[in-house]
Amino acid sequence: MKTAIYQNRKIVLEQLAREQYQKIYLSGKNGDLSCPVCHEKVRLFLGIQGQPRFYHVNSPEKDCLIPTVDVTENETETIYVERNGFRIPQGRTIIKSEKSADLFRPARAIESKASFIKAEAVAVTNTEQSGYLKALADNGVVLDQSQTTAVTEINGSLLVLAGAGSGKTRVLTARTAYMLNDANIDPRTILLVTFTSKAATEMKNRLLSYPQMRREKINQLVTGTFHSIFYRILMFHSGSNWSSERLLKKEWQREKILKEAGKELELSEKEFAYDLALQQIGFWKNSLVLPHEVKPASEWEEKVVFLYKKYEEYKTNGGYFDFDDMLIGCYQLLSSTSELLEQYQNRFHYFLIDEFQDVNKVQYELIKLLSGKNRNVCAVGDDDQSIYSFRGSDPSYLLDFEKDFPYAKLVTLEQNYRSSHEIVSSANEMIAKNKVRRPKKMKAQFSSDTPPLLFFPYDEEEEATMIVTDLQAKIAQGANPADFSILYRTNAGSRAVFERLASSNLPFKIDLDAEAFYDRYIVRCALSFLRISINEEDHHALSDILPLLFLKQTVLKDLKAESILRDCSYLESLSHLKTKHQFQEKKLKKAVQLIRSLKFSSPLKAIETIEKDIGFLEFLKKRGNDSNQLEKGSDDLKDLKVAAKSFESIQAFVAHAEHMSAMNKEIKNLSKHFTDAISLSTIHRAKGLEYETVYIIGAVDGSLPHDYALDSYRNGDFTGLEEERRLFYVAMTRAKQELFISVPQHRRGKKANPTRFLAPLLKKKKQ
Repeated sequence: MKTAIYQNRKIVLEQLAREQYQKIYLSGKNGDLSCPVCHEKVRLFLGIQGQPRFYHVNSPEKDCLIPTVDVTENETETIYVERNGFRIPQGRTIIKSEKSADLFRPARAIESKASFIKAEAVAVTNTEQSGYLKALADNGVVLDQSQTTAVTEINGSLLVLAGAGSGKTRVLTARTAYMLNDANIDPRTILLVTFTSKAATEMKNRLLSYPQMRREKINQLVTGTFHSIFYRILMFHSGSNWSSERLLKKEWQREKILKEAGKELELSEKEFAYDLALQQIGFWKNSLVLPHEVKPASEWEEKVVFLYKKYEEYKTNGGYFDFDDMLIGCYQLLSSTSELLEQYQNRFHYFLIDEFQDVNKVQYELIKLLSGKNRNVCAVGDDDQSIYSFRGSDPSYLLDFEKDFPYAKLVTLEQNYRSSHEIVSSANEMIAKNKVRRPKKMKAQFSSDTPPLLFFPYDEEEEATMIVTDLQAKIAQGANPADFSILYRTNAGSRAVFERLASSNLPFKIDLDAEAFYDRYIVRCALSFLRISINEEDHHALSDILPLLFLKQTVLKDLKAESILRDCSYLESLSHLKTKHQFQEKKLKKAVQLIRSLKFSSPLKAIETIEKDIGFLEFLKKRGNDSNQLEKGSDDLKDLKVAAKSFESIQAFVAHAEHMSAMNKEIKNLSKHFTDAISLSTIHRAKGLEYETVYIIGAVDGSLPHDYALDSYRNGDFTGLEEERRLFYVAMTRAKQELFISVPQHRRGKKANPTRFLAPLLKKKKQ
């Protein structure tokens, strides 16, 4: 059904401007649409699969036959409804828009260019196996030929290229069990390093399920994360200096030190991005770059270098340390004490390193030191999944492994046991465009009837609607919510889908450290202008807007005193504030008038006024963290304008923002207990996980790949773009059965271009 009644007027989908679809969808949810024939309530279907259409709320299968009317540009039509036996005219205008270039685009399947051929004789037969491998196979732990080689090649250095879904955890645990049972290696000489405590626990539990594995033998293995293992070494040799009581565990503790140092540069606690500064300091430390060795590339980095020096001085003077110091301290201890290094080289004979593509410089140097004598290093990783350069990780250690371990053997695990052939072949085509990588092509073990699907929402709002519509249909048919994941490049990109899920009855969970969109600094500041326009006594809002008016927080006391003396509102007191500059006083008087006028505007118009007339954009240009590539406040403002479009009043929008912030906290609390829930996650957080169905949102240039990578690429540096392609590869290979990729036609209010990563997938299949 393509026709409905809205506000006493007939609307026809083909004649409706494309950007109006979301508005009409929301009107249907609010009960404002009806059938022109039977007058029952109808809604607009906006899903991934299937054309937009109106359907009856109480009887979705019902399809009223509506006479076709040929309407020309100058024609009108009278619509009648039956009331008490009379036919009453309800309107004479048909909502009609000029033909829009943004027509609804149906979903498009990504055709696999490679035919599915199931690998023959993948598993090693029982007759080929002997000893402990046969015992493993008899207990269901079956290894293919490449996995068997990776498990049994225990002497010398070995690089295992473990592609997505290739069973690397099985290889690591089977190799460990094989070393203990078949080669009778002393477990105390084996060092098994993982990147998370969860992974270490999982490996121990899996080992316990293997035949002939006793708990006491497993407990003798030295297992854990880089931090936990090397911290134990520090504690053993210098416990008084590395007591856990001196550890700066919390981020707020470390930020507090930076903020104290920032006072010397007069850095505002509200304006300066101390969290990003802390991240940058961690990057330098993990790269073994000391404060005096940093060569700042921007004004922002110059400030961070100063904070870095002060931060290190504070820790040294107080005897404190952070997590990064655990690795640096152990590296300095071993590299400066040859006797101690030799002791540990004699202690550890075998090294098993998980997620090797994610190691940073200090971790790599530690492994080189410890393995210097025996050289029995088994590094397991996938350069195509190296996505943590912002933390100092460097895939070159995996790519150039043979340089430091010249006699290393190479085993490639190319069988993907997770995803369908259609997903695997698409991921292969996409990642093959990276120039710097180890050549490999994953092979799937099964094929499905559901190829990856591209869909084309109008913008972020409609994107969220289409995904939630699809989820509701699948879950209503019996699917488990835990089988679904929605992945995005940055947390800010999840705003619309979070809001749509929050207003649905679907269970979902989010990352515990995901900041609510409306709590982001720039967003909160913009909303504070709206808040104080409708409540001039809101002192919290007043505090938030001071930096944007180029005032320091110290004037807050003066403003409060002024409001008492003059018996005026906090907002009014701004116009009476005396500064050293007459031009600033004039600007403040004008700002007060503008802020008061906001409450009479639509939310979108109000934000545009804040941007241009009150000077928000000028503030953003000067703000320190706008020089940081990943965090641009102007982008937050663009996202806020997209959200504001759906609201007609300031009060409604502010109430919505407060409700969503509260929902974010509530969902985080519930996420700790949810098991059967849809997962919302950044792609980085989803690495290592898998789901039956995955939705990737925002697959457009500027989002994925991120703007910063495109800027670097234009300046001749392609490393950032290659990492973004690896990120897309990680996202695609989380899906087992179904993969949906969203390509919105507009992003942040502007026309968007499909991500360049899709280009090789959209070429026609060769005949």
